[in-house]
This record gives sequence, C-alpha cells and structure tokens, in this order.
Amino acid sequence: MTGELSPIDKAKFVAAKRAAEMVEDGMRVGLGTGSTAAWLVRHLGDRVRDEGLRIKGVRTSARTAQLAKQVGIDVISLNEAGTLNITIDGADEFDGKLNLIKGGGGALLREKIVAAASEEVVIIADAAKEVGTLGAFPLPVEVVPFGWTTTQMLIEELLVSADVMGRRITLRMNNGKPFVTDEGNHILDLHLSRIGNARQLSMALNQMPGVVENGLFVDLCDKVIIGYSDGRVETRDINEGTVSEDLIDFAETENLFSDI
Repeated sequence: MTGELSPIDKAKFVAAKRAAEMVEDGMRVGLGTGSTAAWLVRHLGDRVRDEGLRIKGVRTSARTAQLAKQVGIDVISLNEAGTLNITIDGADEFDGKLNLIKGGGGALLREKIVAAASEEVVIIADAAKEVGTLGAFPLPVEVVPFGWTTTQMLIEELLVSADVMGRRITLRMNNGKPFVTDEGNHILDLHLSRIGNARQLSMALNQMPGVVENGLFVDLCDKVIIGYSDGRVETRDINEGTVSEDLIDFAETENLFSDI
C-alpha cells in the first residue's frame, strides 16, 4: 500500500519511532495494541532486520502477536518473560498526571497486566489524545458474559453517586454480536464525559461482581511520547519531572497498513 500519510498517522509514526529507539538489545518488551502501537511494532521490526536487534516481545493481543511475528520479532508469553524491561503502548486519552483511558481496541485486561509487570511503561500518542480531564472517550469495562446485564445494573447504581458527568452504558458490539475479548469476556463502554476522580472510580468498579478490569490506568505510566505531524516529538517523564523535544526525520514509507 502506498500513498501520503494523514497528519495524525504522521504524528503516530514519529512518536512510535522515537519510542522504538529506547529499546535496547536483550530487552523483554511489552507490545501494546492499537494503531499507534502497530507503528511501534513495525519500527522494531525494522531494527531487528537492519540492526540485528535481539528482543523478546510480549504481546497484549492476538493481533499484535501476529504483526510482531510478521516483522521478525521473537514473541514469547508473559509467563515465559516473568518481568519486562519496558512496555510501549498507545492510549485513548491521557491527562496531565499521565493517567490514561485504554481499551478502545478491546485489550485492556492484557494491557494492564503487562504494564504492571514492566519496569517502565511508555505511552505513545498523537497530541489529540491529551485531555484536561479524562472521560470524553468512553471508559471500557471488561465483564464476564455470565450475568453481564446484572453487572451493568450494578455499575449504573455506582455511577449515581460517582463524580462523573454522564452515565450511559452500552455493550460493545462486533458485526451484530457482543464483542468478545481475547480472554472470552464482553466490554461495557461507559459514556461518562468527565471523570472527576479516576483512582476512586477505578477501585469502585473493580469491586463489582462480574467486573474483570476497567480501562483506567492510574499511576502506571512513566513517560508519554507525543508525536506531531511536522515531525516534532515531545517526551514527558513523570518521575523526573522533565519535558524534552526532538525532531524526527519523517520519510515516506510503503509499509503502510490498516489499524490492528
């Protein structure tokens, strides 16, 4: 596939390229899911091919595993890896404290487990993903299929007293049927508009019977790399309290692909 990349795809491309440069030989690397993470996997594949980079990749979804294998990355399970040196993933939203909403691609459970097993978590995103307050993007909540309607009612009751602006909940669908995650569960998307206290809401949701995990990633992200369509890349380190900016040379590529 050839052609000019859109401004958003250029932003994702350069953010992913900068993150790929952080990976060192011999690392165990958590590989995220989604369109931005797919760029990362492609960049790492280029380094494997061109530089002889040797890494072990731990996938967060079957789609990511398939792409990683296609580009020559050695894929192992998290059980085999144990702990990870770094995880690089995308996000649907992030705020100034680097709290995230993830799960638009349906892999939030594996993504959170992999992030928790990592020494460092780096999020790559285009600038449009930054928000003042989380919640504009629907919050995914992974639930077991058994009694999911009861789980939804319990969540609805919780939201009455929660610091949120909206309370609508929808079951995620795929081709007319409930979406099924890699772990065999369903996803409820919570349309909240604004989340006043992400940590409190995350804890409350995970106490609900039937809830497996939610898409609020609180205190898990160490760095965010923000890409811009002109090739600028901004890196924010929450631990060091630093912000740096680089310029990535953007070269048109024929390795274009659909979102995974």
